[in-house]
Amino acid sequence: MTPAQPAHAATDTHLSWDLGEVTVRRVDEIALPPQTGPWLLPEATKEVIGEAPWLRPHFADAEVPYLASHTFAVEAGGLRILVDTGIGNGKERANDAWNGLNTDYLGRLTAAGFAPESVDLVIITHLHTDHVGWNTRLDGDCWLPTFPNARYLTSRTEWDYWAATDLDANRRQMFRDSVLPVHDNGQFDLADVPEGGLQVAPGIRLVPAAGHTPGQTAVELHGADRSALITGDSIHHPVQLSHPHLTSCVDIDPEQAVNSRRRLLDTLADTHDLLLGTHFPHPTAGLVRRDQGRYRLLPEPGTPTPAAAG
Repeated sequence: MTPAQPAHAATDTHLSWDLGEVTVRRVDEIALPPQTGPWLLPEATKEVIGEAPWLRPHFADAEVPYLASHTFAVEAGGLRILVDTGIGNGKERANDAWNGLNTDYLGRLTAAGFAPESVDLVIITHLHTDHVGWNTRLDGDCWLPTFPNARYLTSRTEWDYWAATDLDANRRQMFRDSVLPVHDNGQFDLADVPEGGLQVAPGIRLVPAAGHTPGQTAVELHGADRSALITGDSIHHPVQLSHPHLTSCVDIDPEQAVNSRRRLLDTLADTHDLLLGTHFPHPTAGLVRRDQGRYRLLPEPGTPTPAAAG
């Protein structure tokens, strides 16, 4: 079976959410192919999807969950902040869906008001290939930081874990082309993130969300009117609201990942705070509601804003 391409492909508009003095925009990279869901979340079977009919049509069809690669561009306290940087162009990757991409992500980011040189802070929720790719771009034969005036930030726990790990060839390649050039240019900072979280910019707070990786963080956005949480990979897909016990095939500590997910969902449930999914297809965001002993997402689409050059 080859499902039809879902309706969350990258477009010439971006979605935005106004939190009151904090604005967050979704900047598309690519829609991930249909086989991604069954690979990443092997327990998200058609029977499991069928138990959550609210997933259709936006987040799944009758058999597979849809996933996307995008980043979040945030304006807060006069700063331009990017949360995660996607897969990137021209990178040599083992995953065919990520290998040698050639997207117009930077054009869309610029059209959303975030020209690379204007970005002040890049937050990396964790050091996985599809979250660090646009850290760098190719200039001749060299990978250079895409955001030359930005401070790049990840948790110290995350950095220390990978620094002490015997990396396989694919991950060594990712560090060579997307992480070490930023570090070697003196732009990478490490944050000690305590259990209660760490404010890193006005209205921006990192909170621990370990399990998928040891030092993963989620990102809280606190506006004057409401708050939001950017998931990173603590929640890959809305099916994990209905079934928080579902783990990813690449979770390093699946039990801890489930505990982190339940804690985040319990904090958000039945509040006015938005959940913004790092891999959720359109409509991307919503309110978490308790639903017969589980959770569900009540979608809250952002405001579609046509991209404008300059």
